[in-house]
Amino acid sequence: MLGSLHDADDALQETMLRAWKGADRYEPRARLTTWLHAIATNVCLSAIAHKRARPAELIEDLEHLQPYPDRLLEDLVLRETVELAFITAIQLLPPKQRAVLILRDVLGWSAKEAAEALDDSVAAVTSALQRARVGLEGARRHSPVPGARERALVKRFMTAWDAVDIDGLVALLSEDALMTMPPERMRVGGARAIGDFFGSVPQGGRLDEIRLLPTSANRQPALAAYARGDDGKHRPYGLMVLEIEGELIAGIVGFPDPWLFEQCGLPPELT
Repeated sequence: MLGSLHDADDALQETMLRAWKGADRYEPRARLTTWLHAIATNVCLSAIAHKRARPAELIEDLEHLQPYPDRLLEDLVLRETVELAFITAIQLLPPKQRAVLILRDVLGWSAKEAAEALDDSVAAVTSALQRARVGLEGARRHSPVPGARERALVKRFMTAWDAVDIDGLVALLSEDALMTMPPERMRVGGARAIGDFFGSVPQGGRLDEIRLLPTSANRQPALAAYARGDDGKHRPYGLMVLEIEGELIAGIVGFPDPWLFEQCGLPPELT
């Protein structure tokens, strides 16, 4: 709903606070998870309304999207993959359509359950869902959970990285690959340009001083990068979420946020 793990954490705290204060209104005939999701949905809608009063701020919000740890998705996602492309797409929807789409198509709620959560009619919820689906047409991409082919490609990327083989890294990228690094407004387009970036920017191009650890986020393969410090220990440097198309890497989204390592269950350092 919010596109930010930081904002989601704040919303979670507010949800639990509201649930605690309103515990006397919970009716056991309803599932506890349904009641909590209804509260969370309205907390998110309030947060969106408070955060973005002007449409012009939407683009800035999209550049601050964060990956969501797969370990927190295992018991949540029933029917949709929640990759970064999907999260980006739903941010383009009006808040109500976004909420209905998640409740209906991601969590698998019935129209009646969604209507009750949003204090709306079944007809209105059904209409909002139809409009949301149309709005997503062409913007949403589906990717399977990383399989053997994706893991093999990630392994080749790691091998080339360890060897500081820039040409090898470039060969694993599609010609029109794009690398971004939110919240920075940085865009590096093209395999060769990305290779030049890797050969000069991270640790001054000394990629062998940065160890990579395979992980996943938003149902996409990812790499956790640890940079070597003066004491010889490797500490969080950044998280790279990879978009794979066919046999090549078509996109890299980098997140220089050590806090995400903890949320993804990654070790705080490598020795």
